[in-house]
Amino acid sequence: MQSIEKPDGIWYDEFRICEVCMRKILSRVRKAVDDYQMIAAGDKIAVGVSGGKDSLTLLCALAALQRFYPKPFSLTAVSLDMGYEGMDFSGVQKLCGQLGVPFVLKKTDIAEVVFDVRKEKNPCSLCAKMRRGGVNDLAVSLGCNKVALGHHNEDVIETFFLSLFFEGRLGCFSPVTYLSRRDIHILRPLIYVKEGDIKGYAARENLPVVHNPCPMDGKSKRQDMKEFIIQKTKEDKFFKTRMMHAIQTGLVDWKIEKGNTPPKKENSYEED
Repeated sequence: MQSIEKPDGIWYDEFRICEVCMRKILSRVRKAVDDYQMIAAGDKIAVGVSGGKDSLTLLCALAALQRFYPKPFSLTAVSLDMGYEGMDFSGVQKLCGQLGVPFVLKKTDIAEVVFDVRKEKNPCSLCAKMRRGGVNDLAVSLGCNKVALGHHNEDVIETFFLSLFFEGRLGCFSPVTYLSRRDIHILRPLIYVKEGDIKGYAARENLPVVHNPCPMDGKSKRQDMKEFIIQKTKEDKFFKTRMMHAIQTGLVDWKIEKGNTPPKKENSYEED
């Protein structure tokens, strides 16, 4: 990949922004943004970058969208250093430089609190809450009015079944969530993007994925749901399509209507 400088003085990676796989992702991101009126002119959006393939792909997609979207908006990439040894965000910082997006990394003691201080039996739940709070607080401190998170299409369906199986109700996180206590909106622009497309893009572009040393990685209830959905999709190739249709027609916050307004609450399983 070769980076070139544009007249505005910002460096852009032409191959990343124009590559065929990104165009496919970008079209679905724009559809989600338009369907749920995620972006307004003048928005200051913090992109929550965990260092995983999903959040890095979201960052690239929004940086590309920023160049031509009719409603101008600004981006800042925000990351939390969880306190694990071996987490290196230097590659993320370099990527942000290529995209012309400011990058802010905040050190935290989340890992110590979850595993050493609290010794949680269900560490994923507490960790998710602390990460959400940390990212949102950082976004507000930077003057951002919206936070974009990298939940993709399979995350939507997994959360739907987490709510069904473990809470006994029909629910899911919303495409747009309003947090009244912080006066900030949470956006999920990747809800129409398949995880396979993200994996393909991340591998082809060699995105600087940050290794996650968490001892619970791959052992959560969400991982169980992921495996359940994989098995159901093998049995029925239209399974995920039908589930998305059920979510968009059955859950109030997911219905696509003119003047769609953000909901007032979050789902407890949205990042477990």
